[in-house]
Amino acid sequence: MLMPILQVHTEDIPPFAIVCGDPGRAELISRKLQDVRELAFSREYRTFVGTYEGVKLAVTSHGVGCPGAAVCFEELIRAGVETLIRVGTAGSYRSDTPAGSLVVSTAAIRTDGLTRQLVPDGFPAVADSAITEALYLSALEAGEGVVRKGMTVTLDVFFNGVEEFPHPKYKAAGALGVEMEIAALYVVAALRGVRAGAIVAMDGFADADLAAEYDPNTNVVADAIEREINAALNAVAKLGKQAF
Repeated sequence: MLMPILQVHTEDIPPFAIVCGDPGRAELISRKLQDVRELAFSREYRTFVGTYEGVKLAVTSHGVGCPGAAVCFEELIRAGVETLIRVGTAGSYRSDTPAGSLVVSTAAIRTDGLTRQLVPDGFPAVADSAITEALYLSALEAGEGVVRKGMTVTLDVFFNGVEEFPHPKYKAAGALGVEMEIAALYVVAALRGVRAGAIVAMDGFADADLAAEYDPNTNVVADAIEREINAALNAVAKLGKQAF
């Protein structure tokens, strides 16, 4: 069966998938796979399949923001994916977690609009514990640099308007950083009975002046993205050798 948005056939999709926002990053991840082939590039959704240490997996880009990303997650699950791992970037809330640090998201604070239309306000967006542990251990093994695990915030807005950003209160509440898709991933996974986790590379401080200070295209961030990709792939290898 053909998935209408991703433009992939169900028979080509394995139980494991790594998802990321950028189609270019999907290609970067695919270069680390064996027997890799590109299945489709439709809108922002670019999909590859291959194997890593004997485990077959898909790699699919989902674009920016929860609504479009949720379409990707839903169709991958309908195609047969049972484990999803997001590899992305985020803005840091903590001075001890600067650009280049890695954070494994144990749960997402839901400030987005999409999940409010899927589940009640009190419904948690929580990662699968086995995926979290595999990602965290793999990130520690992936090389030097700060590695933390904890809550992240999922926020729809990137550039500010007349409303204040909510960063100070979530920083005070203990969140480690902010990004734009993890809440959708965790809620969709819970609704559809699959498991999900996420790891993000810090690409700057969330409360910095974007015009003056934000630059995600540094060597420090690129190195962190390389480490998180390796961590995600090694987590898939670990999980693929275990029984659910």
